[in-house]
Parts: sequence; C-alpha cells; structure tokens
Amino acid sequence: MIIDPPYLIFLGDVPDALAAKTGLGIVDWRPDWCIGQLRLPGCQADAGIPDLSIAEAKSRGVKTMVVGAVNAGGVLPPHWISPIVEALDAGLDVATGLHVRLSSVPEIAEAAARSGARLHDVRFSDQRFATGKGTRRPGLRLLTVGTDCSAGKKYTALALEREMRARGWDADFRATGQTGVFISGRGVSIDAVVADFISGAVEWICPAADPGHWDLIEGQGSLFHPSFAGVSLGLLHGAQPDAFVVCHEPTRTTMRGVSHPLPSIQEVIDLTIACGRLTNPAIKCTGIAVNTQKLNESDARVLLDGYAADFGVPATDPIRFGVTNLVDRLEGFGQNR
Repeated sequence: MIIDPPYLIFLGDVPDALAAKTGLGIVDWRPDWCIGQLRLPGCQADAGIPDLSIAEAKSRGVKTMVVGAVNAGGVLPPHWISPIVEALDAGLDVATGLHVRLSSVPEIAEAAARSGARLHDVRFSDQRFATGKGTRRPGLRLLTVGTDCSAGKKYTALALEREMRARGWDADFRATGQTGVFISGRGVSIDAVVADFISGAVEWICPAADPGHWDLIEGQGSLFHPSFAGVSLGLLHGAQPDAFVVCHEPTRTTMRGVSHPLPSIQEVIDLTIACGRLTNPAIKCTGIAVNTQKLNESDARVLLDGYAADFGVPATDPIRFGVTNLVDRLEGFGQNR
C-alpha cells in the first residue's frame, strides 16, 4: 500500500485529542506532508495546522485526505460519509485505518468510481503474502519490542530513523500499524494479516538490502500480552532483527486491557532473545526506551541512569531526551556482529 502525500487530516468531530491520535501522530512526524486539517462542528481536537475546506486543500496540492480520527470499534459514523464523498468528488484519494472498508459504503464506492480516486483501507491489504521462510538476508534490522501495548514502539523507531538520517546513515522506518503506514506512506497493518502469513508479511516489508542499510521496524503488542503475543511473535520472526530496543512505560502495573501484571524489562529481553534466535541467532538488545511523561525530569533521569546501569545498554526517553545514545550504540554494528 502506497499513500500519496501531501495530506489533509480529517479529524471529524472527535471529543478529545486521544480520539485523534492517528492524525496527531502524522503531524508530529511528517509535518511537511500535512497541509491542513478538516474539522466538523464540535471537534475537540486540534493538530495545530491550518483549517481548510476540501476545495482549499485541493487548490494547495493535497493528494490524499487521511481520516486521522479513531473511535471505539473502528466504525465509520454516518455523518462522516458526506465529507469523504466530497473529497473523492474533488479528486482526492481517501485513506482510513477504520475496521470498515470504505468501498463497502455505497455512496463512497460510487464517488470513487466517478472520480477515479483511490480508496486506502490501511487495516486491509490486497497484497498476497508468502509464509515466512526465516532465510538470512543482507541488511541490518532493528525491531522495537514492548513490555506492553502502547509503550512507544512506533515513536522510538521513528526517532531512530530521524537521528540516523541526520547522521547520513541509510535508514528507513518500516510501518506495521495503521498510523505508521500513514506516517511512512507505505507498509502493512500486521494485526490484520492472517496468522500464517505474519512473518512473511514482515519479510516483505523489510527485504534484503545493502549490508549497511538499517530498517527500523515498528513493533506491535508484547510477547507477554495474552491478547496480542501471537502478532508480536510473528513480527519478531519475520523481522529477523540484529538489534532490538525494549520500550517501557514505568508507571503501569498491569498490561492494557487485561489483569496480567506487567513483565519486567529483563523478562522481555530474555524472551525476545530466546524466541528471536530462531531466525537470527545473533539477536541482541541494544537499548531501552522509556516513556517518562508521568515523571518529572529529575526522576526520569535517575530512572534512566538506573536502567542503563542494570542492563548494560543505553536508556532514554526518545521524545524527551532524544535517541543519540541509542544510535551511538549502533555505530559499526555490522562489523561487530
């Protein structure tokens, strides 16, 4: 799936910023792709970019309207259909991460047929994937893994890409979730792939590359999460990572949506290595990324220093303190394997 920027971010009439996290995430990481936002009356989210009508967006060169809002169940509210149809009639492609296919709505399908515009349902892929083979392939790969869901795996991978590219390294973020696909313009929503083909889909996302090229692969879920461990394991095997970074939110006691206790960072390191050796015997942990948003700066630095000392790898909050130390650890990595 390849989605053409620049974007108009559609936020609908969501009640808060959390319901607009997809759109806000795109703006955070690809501000140059985001020409404006379209908000309906009553919208309580603001991405901080110009409010534009569809006609204004079209005149400014927008190619795709991205539905950057989410809701419980991933449904398409009926009153969102009209602006989507208007965008299609204006010749804009439309992309969503909802659980309903745009083409299943007659008015939307008819508008796309009239204009020839494309419909992108990021949670659904028309690509046919082979099963994973686990064959060693050239190139360097780093996977972000988590002690839980929503622990910073996407943001860490994106921060690593930004820092590596700033240093002139050959590096690409590889998206495996809906927001990541919008941010990168391509990828596969792994949680929508049939289980047998998850590892094969990840091999397709990050294929053989030049020996010095880094793929920064967005992790999903957690090997310890009873709901999503299957996706996390298939992703690990397909990514065949040389390196991994553990992502952690230190104030949680149970995993999101379940009563299971949060695993320790050491448990995640040990299980990731044990399972990851199936497709890369040389897999190793190279860093820890921590979401310290709920801590003051002094406490955050003390916590990170403690993790670095305990685990022997650099630790940081990628958003608060950057990822310079994580990338420093990867200098000459290919030669040191």
